[in-house]
Amino acid sequence: MESSIERVLPKIKTPSYVLEEALLKKNLKLLKNIEQKSGAKIILALKGFAMWSTFDMVREYLSGATASGLWECQLAFEELRREVHTYSPGFKEDEIELIAKMSDYIIFNSINQFKKYKERVKNIHPDISLGIRINPQTSAAPVELYNPCAPYSRLGVTKEAFEWDDMMEGFHFHALCEESAEALEQVLKSFEESFKEFLPRLKWVNFGGGHHITKKGYDTQKLIRLIKDFSQKYGLQVYLEPGEAVGWQTGVLVASVVDIVHNQMDIAILDTSAETHMPDVLAMPYRPEVRGAGMPDEKPYRYRLAGNSCLAGDIIGDYSFDRPLKPGDKIIFEDMIHYTFVKNTTFNGIRLPSLAILKENGDYEVIKRFDYCDYKHRLS
Repeated sequence: MESSIERVLPKIKTPSYVLEEALLKKNLKLLKNIEQKSGAKIILALKGFAMWSTFDMVREYLSGATASGLWECQLAFEELRREVHTYSPGFKEDEIELIAKMSDYIIFNSINQFKKYKERVKNIHPDISLGIRINPQTSAAPVELYNPCAPYSRLGVTKEAFEWDDMMEGFHFHALCEESAEALEQVLKSFEESFKEFLPRLKWVNFGGGHHITKKGYDTQKLIRLIKDFSQKYGLQVYLEPGEAVGWQTGVLVASVVDIVHNQMDIAILDTSAETHMPDVLAMPYRPEVRGAGMPDEKPYRYRLAGNSCLAGDIIGDYSFDRPLKPGDKIIFEDMIHYTFVKNTTFNGIRLPSLAILKENGDYEVIKRFDYCDYKHRLS
């Protein structure tokens, strides 16, 4: 992966997430190209990428943002200032009016919520477009934790539970997780078979997120064909809402070795944590790439990289290096900008990593450095 992190590494106070502006722009240009060639509108899923200090750039390429509730909706409304689509598994009475004022589209998760709020939302914002989330009951998600179409899923309306309402203008489905255009084709076929009688009545369909568009090898031409064929067949607007694909391989998490301990093997204690700073390492689980490191027995010096929380299982993984590690050495974890700092916690009172940007012109800028007050004010 092309990167200039090493050049500014001495400046980086750890732990710190560092986004590279040039890599973000590369992803955004690809997504814009797909917009132009397919006719789809691509909107940013804030749940996966919410570094709003980059939104001036994002605004140039994407059509808007999709939010998962009130605060994401407000962030999109205030900082991105383009189309705002808001979906929640369950909208609350004390939030729905404010969400309606700031949203251009609202997607309800159930027929119950659609019936409950449709008139109220339209009275607040007459031009708002109302949609319903569909469960196509087909998914290629790699694990059940990330499968919204698993048995007993709470997410979306199945064909059996669906009821048409004349105030519906759009359908939304989300069934992918880091998936290919081939996986979308499979889901789209199931969705179309179940709901095709209603599609000509709609204005738009949102294909959701989980499209691994910016990953090397993704078949963008197939994606474009799928979008064009579907939108032309039914005469409606298609939306995609990637989050990970926007932030994919745009930056890193830089940490430092704090100590080396030995218990049957060498263990490097870092000033970062899988539990608090990269939770998907434990939830997915997966083994993040470390720059310059190899598989456990590939290089001469083997270490277990471990976090600095009290959780016994706060283990990032086993790696090997060309030379011994020592306290003060910096470790670069690849691809840590999406689904990382948006899911951070302050468990154990561990300092949150700073947020920084390596600008296209080579300048290194710390956007946010967290302190004790950020921890204290989450508590009471």
